[in-house]
Amino acid sequence: MTPETADTYTNPVLNADWSDPDVVRVGDDFYLTASSFGRVPGLPLLHSRDLVNWSLVGHALPRLEPADRFAAPRHDCGVWAPSLRHHAGRFWIFWGDPDHGIFQVNAPEIRGPWTAPHLVKAGKGLIDACPLWDEETGDAYLVHAWARSRSGIKNRLTGHRMHPDGTGLLDEGKVIVDADRIPGWFTLEGPKLYRHDGWFWILAPAGGVETGWQGAFRSRDFFGPYEERVVLEQKDTDVNGPHQGGWVRTPSGEDWFLHFQQRGAYGRVVHLQPMRWGTDGWPVLGEDGAPVAEHARPALPPQPPAAPATDDDFPGGRFGRQWSWTANPRDGWATQHSGDGLRLACVRSADAHDLRRLPNALTQRLPGIPSVVEVDLRLDSEEPGARAGLAVLGDAYRWIGLQRGADGTVHLVHRFAETVAETERDADHPRVAPGERVRLRIETAPGARCRFSYDLGDGPRPTGQVFAATPWRWVGALLGLFALAPAGEGHAGAATFTRFRNGPR
Repeated sequence: MTPETADTYTNPVLNADWSDPDVVRVGDDFYLTASSFGRVPGLPLLHSRDLVNWSLVGHALPRLEPADRFAAPRHDCGVWAPSLRHHAGRFWIFWGDPDHGIFQVNAPEIRGPWTAPHLVKAGKGLIDACPLWDEETGDAYLVHAWARSRSGIKNRLTGHRMHPDGTGLLDEGKVIVDADRIPGWFTLEGPKLYRHDGWFWILAPAGGVETGWQGAFRSRDFFGPYEERVVLEQKDTDVNGPHQGGWVRTPSGEDWFLHFQQRGAYGRVVHLQPMRWGTDGWPVLGEDGAPVAEHARPALPPQPPAAPATDDDFPGGRFGRQWSWTANPRDGWATQHSGDGLRLACVRSADAHDLRRLPNALTQRLPGIPSVVEVDLRLDSEEPGARAGLAVLGDAYRWIGLQRGADGTVHLVHRFAETVAETERDADHPRVAPGERVRLRIETAPGARCRFSYDLGDGPRPTGQVFAATPWRWVGALLGLFALAPAGEGHAGAATFTRFRNGPR
């Protein structure tokens, strides 16, 4: 939710890491999905009636495939740049997994049931897939980009004819845009394919996530040749790299474009730009090609303020849709019960010294505004070395929580690991009475600077130095809850988290 008046909205409309957004309208409803990379469940599904206020209503991908490849964290792999479409009475999502190929799922309703992932095209480096069903001819097409890290190819888009049922491709594909032939263009990716005014249109970003621009390509024939134009760029604004998103038209005929801005540890936040078609037939995004910070709201019925949930009381031991695991989950990680609170098993792990390797960290997005994050924790484990806590996870990380020592004592611990660290280090470790509940707290400031503190009943006490959160390569920093124990045999107990709060300062 963004600050706004009755007549205007302020960007970003989704101020957290909803990476590579795509959007579709069905009737009076708008739906959005985004990259989820290696987190589970994947393919988040958001709903809005006004393009400004969004709610998270579910996920389309309960587990990542191939399942054995995602039994351990693969933070920057998995689901890249999905495309969301509605065709023949069904919702469709296509995406590229850079290591396995192009997949799709579909469903009769946005809340499902969604089909199991279907592999449309196997191959390395196939990313950012987008389908198009031509309603006039009945033909179907698919376009995708390339990841050089897997294929040795980048900066070009490949097009295919597709079977109308979306299950496979009908040809070997052809390069339809080679940006190496366009002076000054590099890292062309993220294509979204449309049909408009007798043209095939590809809206695709180039120039890299932090410094790039939004391009538009058009051709009378799907396989080209295409002409290009830059339709959105930073210019004299503070919105770096404004690109990669989707075009949507309202019932009254207004055009809008949702795209991301890369903001370091906050990840890729989502902006809403006005869009119109110029007299020359090309799209004009933002204010004459520059992103807007504030703008008149879409001409849609007023809606109550809304945003994806962040707080959680964990009723019955269940966690809300805002949470995701860092790998495919296993039975027994979270236990349902009759009360409130999240009961996480202290999962035994040989990687207890490095939270970045844990599949059983339960995470949500770091908010893009200064916030206060709090949760109450009790460690219910007699196992030496068992620990649980609240973390800010990224290529570097920091956490605060409880750990049981070899002598049976419990300590409040505050630990960190740098990007190059093989093991974490202590920042603080006061002693805590066994069975005592502690309130853990993180205050975030501009620049994703995080101040950790704890409360044992006598008021908050800051601990350690301020931590500047860091992203992974493509994923913003995450807030995480975890419970673990060193490798060994047998049940290692559990930890109980209650009253999770994550809101503005």
